[in-house]
Formats: sequence, structure tokens, C-alpha cells
Amino acid sequence: MNGPLDGVRVIDAATLFAGPTAAMLLGDYGADVIKVEHPRRPDPSRGHGPEGLWWKMLGRNKRTMTLDLSTPEGQDLLVRLIEDADVLIENFRPGTLERWNLSWDRLSEVNPGLVLARVTGFGQIGPYARRPGFGTLAEAMSGFAAMTGEPGGPPTLPPFGLADGICALATAFAVMTALRSGRGQVVDLSIVEPILTVLGAQPTVYDRLGVVPPRTGNRSVNNAPRNTYRCSDGSWVAVSTSAQSIAERVIRLVGRPELAEEPWFATGAGRVAHADELDAAVAAWVGERTREEVLRAFEEAEAAVAPIYDVRDVLADPQLRALDAVTTVEDPELGPLRMQNVMFRLSETPGSIRWTGRPHGADTDEILHGLGLTGGDIEALRAKGVV
Repeated sequence: MNGPLDGVRVIDAATLFAGPTAAMLLGDYGADVIKVEHPRRPDPSRGHGPEGLWWKMLGRNKRTMTLDLSTPEGQDLLVRLIEDADVLIENFRPGTLERWNLSWDRLSEVNPGLVLARVTGFGQIGPYARRPGFGTLAEAMSGFAAMTGEPGGPPTLPPFGLADGICALATAFAVMTALRSGRGQVVDLSIVEPILTVLGAQPTVYDRLGVVPPRTGNRSVNNAPRNTYRCSDGSWVAVSTSAQSIAERVIRLVGRPELAEEPWFATGAGRVAHADELDAAVAAWVGERTREEVLRAFEEAEAAVAPIYDVRDVLADPQLRALDAVTTVEDPELGPLRMQNVMFRLSETPGSIRWTGRPHGADTDEILHGLGLTGGDIEALRAKGVV
């Protein structure tokens, strides 16, 4: 079955995570994604992790070719690819495409309907535009790190590409929005803006009230109890009480019903002010029981709890297995590989992982033949280092 984006052609000329992940998401739902890499400097994600396993996921559903875009021949070939493309995703520093004679004016002239997605650390304008940008910098500058960590402890960064992942989702959404408009246009997306958006109303709160979010560890500034708690068998669970009714169920479950009758318990802010007392009550109760006992009791009480998983637990969880959230894909080089499945399920036009990340430049000849080049033409380009 064809995916919903069947017929959409995407040129992925980005490297590392935000742009390439956006292209992967589009490919998961049927887009024909052509990954363009430098002939001698492949996407650095190919070297992430043992056996290139990061690339096997990030490069899935992409055809791969090589082009040296700093050469006139490489630039001309990219323009020929653009003639029949819908989307170009790039993350070079602002001004790089222009220096390579691949400006928006030239690209839109050959393809007026093109969507050019430009993903950079800080956007195409402003005093930081030409700085190198990575997800870590966005996590630092968005306010995320400042509010993450234990009270009195240092700011904390995530151990994975959080800002890149959020930016990838935003980029895929931006591309689809631009395509839906029916007009060729430039998408200017900085890595810092999407993570700033998902942090919520912090700028509004500061603007109105002058409040700077503190580091609160696993606690919330909006409700309590909300934390992680250790069970008697050494495992951990997370408890959330965003709704008043859930907070009441939790505190009664752990044997402290009198706290629910306190006037301060009726609001999230009131409970936050008494978080030490509430946390102590929940922690004592959880600490006397195994994880399975805790989960069963919370489920019976219709209270909100979840086990804290590592990747082994994720792969074994019956709910995630029922969803096929992590699926198995056959790789020609490594055999069966388990990886995250497509992100959401569509009833009529579902996405799919058609293949894993392919070797560097594996489809160069096929793609160039599709542009009308002969075998001799391609060998001449290869001899010059263009492909």
C-alpha cells in the first residue's frame, strides 16, 4: 500500500539530526527521499554508535547518493534534481547555498513550487545567524537547562538530542504546511524555537509576573505529589496528580486521607506548598511495596502511575508490543534490526519502514541515470570527485 505522501519527492541535504530526522519522518509515510551526502565526508550520523546503528534508523526509507555541492558540476546536478522535487531540506550555515550558486532565486526559478526548508541553530537572520548551532546549544539557550535539575544543583542537559528531535517534528510539520499552501516558499526554522515553544507559557508568566522558573528536580511547580519513588525491590515509579481527583485518590491510597481534607489540598498551588509532606507520604507507602504491587494498587484505585523503564523494559512492555512501537526490520548487512516504528497509525494510508539506512552513495548511479546521465558521464564525475 502506498503511503499518504506517495509522489512527494524530498531532497535531504542536511546532516546529523534535526533535518535528517524530519526527512525520515516524511519518508516513513511514503515520500521519496533522496539523501545527498558529500562523496568523501558522509553524514556524521553514520559514525554514531557501534556498527553504524544510528544511521540504520535515521537513514531508513531514503535513497542515498553523493554530490560535492561546492563544485559547479555538483551544483548543476542538484538543480536538476530540484526540477522534479517538492522539498529540499538543508542545514548549512546561512549564506552557504548562496555561495554555492544555489540561492533561493535560482532554485525557485527552476521549480516555482519548491519548498526549501532551512534548518539552522539560530535562523537565517539576526546576530547569531552564522554561528554553528547544535541541539545542546538550543537546550541551553531556550531555558530548558536552567529549569532542569535538582534544586541548588547545576543546570542539566538531556543525554540525547531532545532539541533536535523536537525541531525535526516541527520541520516535518512546517514542510507539510508549506506544501498544503500550494505555493513554493522558504521555511526558516531555528533549532532553538521549537523547544522554546514546548516549554510552555514561561515568557508570558515572566512578562506579567516576573517569575523565573526554578529547578525543582522531578517535582512540578503546578501540582503535588509529582515525583519518582523507589519501590522495595529497587525499581522506580513515577506518580502524577495533575487532576484534583487523581491527587485525592493517590493520597487516600497511600493511607493519608486526612490530608485530602486540608483546605490547602484543594488547589495545585496549595499542594505544591506542602510537597515535602505529600512526597514523604507517597514515598513511605511505595517504599514498602514491590513495583508490581504498587502498579496494581494504583490501577485499582484509578490513580496515575507509571513504571520507570530502561530500554529493556520498553522492549518487553505488553502495551508497547501491542502497538508495535518498536518493530523489526530486515537489514541486508546486519540481519533483523529492532527500531522505533513509524510514529502514528493511519487507518487507510499507514506508513511503513521499507528499508533501513543504505550504504553511502548506494543509489548514486541509479539516481543520475534517472537524470539522463550515461555510465560514462557518471564515471567522469566520479574521477573528478564530484560524486
